[in-house]
This record gives sequence, C-alpha cells and structure tokens, in this order.
Amino acid sequence: MIQLSSIRWVQLDEAIRQGIGQEHRMAPLKPGMEADVMRVELHDQPYVLKIWNKESRPDIRKQYQLLHSLTQSGIQVSRPYGWGIDQHQNQVLLTSYDGVPVTRLDQEILRRIAQNLNDIHQHPIGVKESQTEEDKQDYIPHYNFVDYFFPQITKHEDIHYIVHDLMKRVKIRQDHFIHGDYNLGNIVEINGKYTVIDWTNGQYGDTRYDAAWSVFLITIYNGEKYGMIYQAELRAVAGNLLDEEEGFEALAWLRWVLLSREGDVPRNAEVMRRVLDIATHNPYLQADLL
Repeated sequence: MIQLSSIRWVQLDEAIRQGIGQEHRMAPLKPGMEADVMRVELHDQPYVLKIWNKESRPDIRKQYQLLHSLTQSGIQVSRPYGWGIDQHQNQVLLTSYDGVPVTRLDQEILRRIAQNLNDIHQHPIGVKESQTEEDKQDYIPHYNFVDYFFPQITKHEDIHYIVHDLMKRVKIRQDHFIHGDYNLGNIVEINGKYTVIDWTNGQYGDTRYDAAWSVFLITIYNGEKYGMIYQAELRAVAGNLLDEEEGFEALAWLRWVLLSREGDVPRNAEVMRRVLDIATHNPYLQADLL
C-alpha cells in the first residue's frame, strides 16, 4: 500500500510535511472511474488521498489551485493539502475528509444542495468579452461543449443529429465556472455540512447545462418528486439564469443515453421508466433512441 513518505510532493501543507514520516493508517474508499481513493488517518485527523492510476490523466496542479481558490472564496469544497507524484508516476491529491455521499433527501437538503451549486456558478471568474486567454485563470480549462460532453458522438448519428439541431436552438454561454458533473455521488456530508468533491470536470461553461444535468440525475436516480423539488429550489436561487430548460434537459438526456450506450451509467427498470417519461414530455426527444 502506498505511503505518504514515498510520494514526491510538489506542494504540501507544512504541518503535514513535518509529520509525514510518522505512523499513519490508510484504508480504501469506494474508487471512482478515474482514480483510486484512500482515507488517511494522520495525527488522528482524517484526510483523503486520490490516486489517478487509471486512464484519466487530468492536470492535478490545476485542480489543486482550483480547490485552493474555491476554499478561499468560502465555497463548500474539500480543502487541498498537497499534490504530487507517486512511485508509479501517478498524480496524487491530498485533501480534507468531508464525509460520505448523500443518500437521504428532503426539501431542506435539496435547498442546500441547490444553493451550493449556485454558489459555484457565482464564483467570480466570469469571462468578459474583452478578456484575453492570458487573463483567465489557467487552472480553469475551456473546452468545446459538444466534444467534451458528447465524446464519440459521431459514432451515433441519431444522437448527433438531435444535438446538432439543439446547438442551433440554445446558444451555449461558456461564461461562468461550472462543476461539470454535479450529482449526489459528488456531494458528501458530515455533521450536517455538505461538501462538493471531484473537480475533474470543472471548467468555464454554461450554468444552465450544469443545472440541467444535476436535475436530470436526481430525477432518474432518486425520483420525480425529488427532481421537481430540487429544480424549484434551483430556480429560486438562480433566478433568470435557467432559461431554455427544455433544451438543456434534452441535452442532459442525450448525454446520458450516449453514456448508457457505452455502458458507463447505472440503470435498472425504474431508472429506464423515468428516462422514458422525460423523453415523452420533452418536444426535442424521441423515446426510440433508448
């Protein structure tokens, strides 16, 4: 098992550096699709060590900088303590331990989750028309919307056609910071505090899509009731920022179907019923795409 002292730390909190050679305990947590995750106990304080030892190779220096910036702004994210390279040349990130994924929902919890997402979207890094690439924070990437959220779409002509048509109808605004994959698996809770984790997909983007994706996932995995409550809470805090909802709901639906075809999403009979129901009520979608 990896030891903290075996990592070549590029940046590391000084207090942790001083005690890094002392005894510490490590235990695996549920791994993600992109990395293995360990809980670290050092000086009776819990931390999380994330090891990118799979296909994904994000720039962890930028993720460390992003978490530091968000923490300084008071947004509920894990505090970064260090990043470096392990003996297998995998990037690693050490952060605070902030609990376990949210499993229980009620209106107050959904309100707080909606507020957290709105806080992320209001993080003061908006892109101005006159802003040059050099002026933007280099730790926040900018991607082509379709290429990033619909990989391999050209292999699926039926989805490609509808996405192409939707892109003409909804003008993508990549002028705010977004999480990119805001879902309950990326929100952890401890002692009533809700923290947003997994910032691999953080980028300049469209808040309407970020919101629609999160509403869609809560709706299909937790039920229509919770999806409606959460959507109403988002509308209450976001105001007029959530226009073109049907168009972005359709984009979220199409992305999920594309991922489903690649076998990358959990699904069962009830989930598929909810997915189908969304298609029957959205004028841009066709149920036979499932």
